[in-house]
Amino acid sequence: MMPRRSILLFAGACVALAAIVAVGTIVMVTDREDGSLASGQISSTGQPDVGGLFQLVNQDGQTVDQTLLNGKWSLVFFGFTYCPDYCPTTLQMLEATKKALGDRADGIQIVFISIDPERDTPQALKDYLSSDGFPEGVIGLTGTPEQVRAAATAYRAVYQKVGEGEGYAMNHSLTIYLMGPDGRMRSALGHDLGPANAARVIEQAMARG
Repeated sequence: MMPRRSILLFAGACVALAAIVAVGTIVMVTDREDGSLASGQISSTGQPDVGGLFQLVNQDGQTVDQTLLNGKWSLVFFGFTYCPDYCPTTLQMLEATKKALGDRADGIQIVFISIDPERDTPQALKDYLSSDGFPEGVIGLTGTPEQVRAAATAYRAVYQKVGEGEGYAMNHSLTIYLMGPDGRMRSALGHDLGPANAARVIEQAMARG
């Protein structure tokens, strides 16, 4: 993995924050000058219209669309393979959540959508998602910048490139979307909810159908 150098752009952060407030379901990560990450959560109410049409490519190079979600409970989130903190810890949290769910986890798929198509090729996603400590069977998706933007818009996810050159970073929203077998959102999970609480939210959603 390349060394990463994060740069804080105040003006860009303000734009991203305005988008977050407008959406109301987003948790945003922002790179600080010291390279660490900070996050905050804005709770949502009701059932927002999240999700919809997309066309992307999975880590095996196969074209997929929103029908990927049909018939399964899905945990969808946006990130990138060069992410130094949130993305790997979220994958580890979801692995622990599946263990907490026991047999109920058999019907759940995890979908990781890259917001960094410049670096995240299908092979890069495949290599990343095979890392130890990550859940087995995670579906990694990437595509052209236009395809990724369309998918993010459908899920009200926001992201922004920060910096130039090889060491650029990506600010991005942190929401995990629990999607039902009909492809509609059931709940938004905070990345820091913890495995036990996340499992409880998923169980309650499954019980409601």
